[in-house]
Amino acid sequence: MSMKDKMHTGELYLPNDKEIMTGQLKKLDRLYDFNATRPTELDKREELLKEMFAEIGEECYIEPPLHTNFGGGHVHFGKNVYANFNLTLVDDTHIYIGDYTMIGPNVTIATAGHPILPQLRREAYQYNAPVHIGENCWLGAGVIVLPGITIGDNTVIGAGSVVTKDLPANVVAVGNPCRVLREINEHDKIYYFKDRKI
Repeated sequence: MSMKDKMHTGELYLPNDKEIMTGQLKKLDRLYDFNATRPTELDKREELLKEMFAEIGEECYIEPPLHTNFGGGHVHFGKNVYANFNLTLVDDTHIYIGDYTMIGPNVTIATAGHPILPQLRREAYQYNAPVHIGENCWLGAGVIVLPGITIGDNTVIGAGSVVTKDLPANVVAVGNPCRVLREINEHDKIYYFKDRKI
C-alpha cells in the first residue's frame, strides 16, 4: 500500500512522500488564488471552491483567508454552509460538514495527528482520522475540533471550546475539554440571546 493510500486508512504514513507532496502543492496553488480574490469577486470565489473542494453544495460562503493542508481537496460541505475568516481545515483526510452549519472565526478542524512515541515523530510519521459535523450546527469563534470527532445535528459549540470527544445531536456544549452543558430546549424557542425574546 502506498503512503498516499495510507492517508485515508488511519495507519501511520510519511506525509513528505513525493507523490503526496506533488498533489498537495498543486492544490495549495488553488488555495492561494482563492485567498487572493477581491471582496467583489464572489462568482470567482464560488468557482474556485467548486474546483478545490471534494464536494461543496449550493450557497456556501467562506470568508478568506482560508487555510487548508490540501486546498480543500478532502473537504465535503453540504449546502448553505457559512464559514467566517481564518477557518483552518487540516484536511489530510476527509472532513464532512452538513447543510446549514455555521462556523465562527478562527475555527480549526483537524484530521491529522502524530504518534506520542518520540522516535516516530522524529521520523515525521503521521496518522489521520476523519471528522464528521452534522447539519445545522454552530461552531463558535475559536473552536478546535480534533481528529476522528463526530458532532451530531443542530449542536452548538461555545466559543473557545476544544472538542476531544464525540458530541450528540441537539445539545449546547462548551469548554476545554468540551462537554455537554444542556440539551436544546423549550427556553430556546422563546429566547434567542439571554433575556431577549424571539
